[in-house]
Amino acid sequence: MTKTKNTSGVGNAINRVEGHLKVMGKAKYATEFPVENKVYGQAINSTISKGEIISIDTSEAEKLDGVLQIITYKNAEKLKTLEGVRPEIATDTIAPVLQSNKVHYYGEYVGLVVAETFEQAQYAASLVKFEYKEDTSAVIDFEKSKEKAYTPDNGSNYSRGNMQKGLSEADMVVEQTYNTPIEHHHPMELHATIANWDNGKVLAYASQQIVEDATISISATFQIPKKDVRVVAAFVGGGFGSKLNLERHVILAVMASKMVKRPVQVTVTRTQMFTNTGLRQQNEQKMRVGAKKDGTLTALSHETLSHTSTTQEFQEPCGMVSKMLYNVPNNEVTYKLIPMNRQTPFAMRAPGEATGSFALESAMDEMAWKLKMDPLEFRIKNDTQTDLHEEKPFSSRLLVECLRIGADKFGWKDRKAEPRTNKKGNWLIGYGVSAASRNSPYKETHAKVLLELKEEKVYATIQMDATDIGTGSYTIISQTVSEYLDLPEEQVVVELGDSDFPVTPGSGGSWGAASFCNGARAACENAIKTLKNNRNIDQKEEIAVAELLKRNQLTKFEAEGMAKPSSEFEDYSIFSFGANFTEVWVDKDTGMYKIKKMVNVGSAGKILNPKTAYGQIIGGLTMGAGMVIAEQTRVEPNFGNFITRSFADYHVPVNLDMANIDVIFLPEEDKIANKMGIKGIGELGITSVAASISNAIFNATGKRMRDLPITPEKLIEAELEEGVKA
Repeated sequence: MTKTKNTSGVGNAINRVEGHLKVMGKAKYATEFPVENKVYGQAINSTISKGEIISIDTSEAEKLDGVLQIITYKNAEKLKTLEGVRPEIATDTIAPVLQSNKVHYYGEYVGLVVAETFEQAQYAASLVKFEYKEDTSAVIDFEKSKEKAYTPDNGSNYSRGNMQKGLSEADMVVEQTYNTPIEHHHPMELHATIANWDNGKVLAYASQQIVEDATISISATFQIPKKDVRVVAAFVGGGFGSKLNLERHVILAVMASKMVKRPVQVTVTRTQMFTNTGLRQQNEQKMRVGAKKDGTLTALSHETLSHTSTTQEFQEPCGMVSKMLYNVPNNEVTYKLIPMNRQTPFAMRAPGEATGSFALESAMDEMAWKLKMDPLEFRIKNDTQTDLHEEKPFSSRLLVECLRIGADKFGWKDRKAEPRTNKKGNWLIGYGVSAASRNSPYKETHAKVLLELKEEKVYATIQMDATDIGTGSYTIISQTVSEYLDLPEEQVVVELGDSDFPVTPGSGGSWGAASFCNGARAACENAIKTLKNNRNIDQKEEIAVAELLKRNQLTKFEAEGMAKPSSEFEDYSIFSFGANFTEVWVDKDTGMYKIKKMVNVGSAGKILNPKTAYGQIIGGLTMGAGMVIAEQTRVEPNFGNFITRSFADYHVPVNLDMANIDVIFLPEEDKIANKMGIKGIGELGITSVAASISNAIFNATGKRMRDLPITPEKLIEAELEEGVKA
């Protein structure tokens, strides 16, 4: 008898299993849990970039009805504080707040008002008066502070071969600097929490990407046992990296709850999400590329200058792609950081790859132009099946296939090599290409599966502390359980985002799908294996789970499983690869441009659900387009506050900004990466998108745009590149 195909298992484009909860408003986000006796906290921000608080007047706020507590450094709970000079920030770092009168950046939290209602807390917060002694030595201006840059002591600088030798062997050298501005994450759901301190035990409903690390951060900050902290993040309305680590509003809420002895909700305002929830660093990237006349690369150097805060260190790894993407014998990657009076930066979608690929893939395009080579063929010529940085073979690498298939789908053959020659009326039309790569981590993951036999049907519940940040974790985990237990999806329940569940690495870094699903697979396989062993059934015998439970005389059964990388995993370099193609139309008089067409091709292992994967790529392409079109957070050069402070002035792409998009997934199952053959896809979608658009703009206009975002004003003012005919 032929086994019927499971139409809800992995590889099928089923609808999101949690979709009905979201459209009905039943999916509970951090501040939607019904908590009795809840009160509200409103954080107060500093209005100087550096200095100290010399007086605080709370008298007016204290007179208001409903005000329960005003917390400042004077009465705050004593917390564990950071040690050393600029310790590195991580996803489980402590987050002390209100521990001294010192101010380190504009917008730093200096107080919290707790009141019966949200409105009372907000109004009272506006009445608290702070007097500061301002320190005029604040480091605010990036351009004026470059002499303060230092080399981080984290071993990130890298070299192989001899750069000078490689450059001397080159027939052509490109040496250019590319600039990317500060960007902010801005997920749809504001950062928020409801925290309750009850007899030394903490329960926090919090919008966090990594539940386990949030519990670690809370317990370490308050110096209480980790077992006494529970974090719940059942649904997270986007994060893009800003919710990887625990930000200080959560600590404020926990502290306030301890002080007022009631649950406290703290929601970060949209304006505060500019100053208090991380950002993507401003990066100045100097590229030097050397090549022979035939297109063979001889040297590649990538130097990045960024900023960090004066209290913690974070470095965006912009040179990551330059170390491994191409076959170049002489390679150098270096970093420098400027300590500035700004909030600590942290990871934003594809940290390093999104920004670093703009510099690398723009420089590759510039070299192809100088060599008079097709930029597609130039990239293919320098392909490699070995990661020269790690000195390991790639587990699989279909970059050339991505480029070839994408070119065919896009119509690359119609591209005119000479800029400014493809015209339609007042429009200049250009084609651009870029290669993409993203590391595909796979991390140890634990899961529990609970089976219940009811009326001849088996219902499975899978539990893990993984989070769904809008990416579709509920759906692909459900499909995995459906696949490995051979059950219809409607008989599977997925429970996520609770630190009481088995530990996972959480969502981030493109490790979620591979880690979560293999953890779920392991739990399901262990359940079947144990049930068979209990009745001496051959492991190879195909037998329904319902029958297994019956033979074991059970109606309920549970099993746990753990998945982690194999020893073989360590012998290979594991990456996803892709290619981006973009067609732009630029108005030759106004500099206004339209993205007309985009083609994205990816090789990212087993695609668990083409529908949710497609959504991830569309989101990545949109964010990549945002980097080019408008996204930037501007700093006021005298006071250090952000001029950009709402969606009214922080522009992101909307539907009319986007193009006709084709997304292609190459068939690939990388069993070296993990048993299910899955690789990461969430961050591959944004990587090098900006370069493909910028390269298309050059092909259309003959103008090289090396500073993001590319605005019409910049295009009009830019000069034609040398060798381009007017």
